[in-house]
Amino acid sequence: MAQVDEGRIGRVLDRLEASHPGAQVLVTDPWSIYYLTGFYAEMFERFSGVLLRRGVRPVVFVNALHRLGPFDNADVVVFDDTDDIFAILAAHIDPAVPLGIDAQMRSGFLLPLIERGVAASFFLGSDAVARTRAIKDAREQDLMRRSSRINDQVMADLPGLLHEGVTEHEVAAQMLSLYRSHGADDFSFPPIVSFGANAADPHHEPDGTRLAAGQAVLFDIGGRLEGYCSDMTRTFLWGEADAETLRIHDVVRRANEAAEAMIRPGVRFCDVDRCARSIIEEAGYGPYFTHRLGHSIGLQDHEPGDVSAINEDRIEVGMTFSIEPGIYLPGRTGVRIEDLVLVREDGAEILNVYPKDARRIDG
Repeated sequence: MAQVDEGRIGRVLDRLEASHPGAQVLVTDPWSIYYLTGFYAEMFERFSGVLLRRGVRPVVFVNALHRLGPFDNADVVVFDDTDDIFAILAAHIDPAVPLGIDAQMRSGFLLPLIERGVAASFFLGSDAVARTRAIKDAREQDLMRRSSRINDQVMADLPGLLHEGVTEHEVAAQMLSLYRSHGADDFSFPPIVSFGANAADPHHEPDGTRLAAGQAVLFDIGGRLEGYCSDMTRTFLWGEADAETLRIHDVVRRANEAAEAMIRPGVRFCDVDRCARSIIEEAGYGPYFTHRLGHSIGLQDHEPGDVSAINEDRIEVGMTFSIEPGIYLPGRTGVRIEDLVLVREDGAEILNVYPKDARRIDG
């Protein structure tokens, strides 16, 4: 018989109790449900959730289309498409107690619950789950390392896919087979392949642009291993690059390495962002670094929490996040260098080992 993860649920409830004593929380984000129960399914327009409250058995709500066996430490409520899900939820939610709602709950579910007054009040309760997920346990840390190791191997294979005239789309189309050949299950996000001026678009989607001499080649790639994501960016040079591309590559690399060097428990995320950003600003490219320095990562490529100028939270042991400064010169070129870091007591463990120098590749 399956079990919900009592340790993780306990840590979620500890955080919930610290901010909302006695409250209950309804978790509806599919990855958070998986984190707590081991069950994952995309419900689309259907409902699924886990109701948590200290001293009460967890309740897992699932549509009958998704087979879910019983848990020996939680109740499972199965319903079908003709059932009144709001009445079912109301029968389990304590109307005298505040109810935490996670940020992913659709308004089509939330508003009827509010209208029916199923709880004493409602508040955003996803922070308790997000902050628990942010601290990876030993098994999660191992999976993050292994997933990133595969990403390094795939990155090492990518220069071999390049030749004069190949298109971004043709390169991207070969990547899934590479990930699977190295043991990954899937992408963690669609790969970014950018040649030349396309590298100035941080989220460029591969298209029919053909590789030509003198271009920057930016790869932002990630795979998934047993649910856990990797993410890394490297910028190569195809043939002889111009002086400014070499200059911004050096600036971005220095910003990346300086930020990683200051990571340790207790440091504020905003200060890490400022460290990298100041190097880019001092080089005269401040307006061309157009995004936050990094994002949290784990079961999802982008999880709640980031490395940004407005995040004054302090770094904790067990967190995993990206460090990815970039400079983007519209219509000309762009460079981004990204690693994942795992926070340890003595600083940052860099999960990517693939070199980040201005590497020339020309077949």
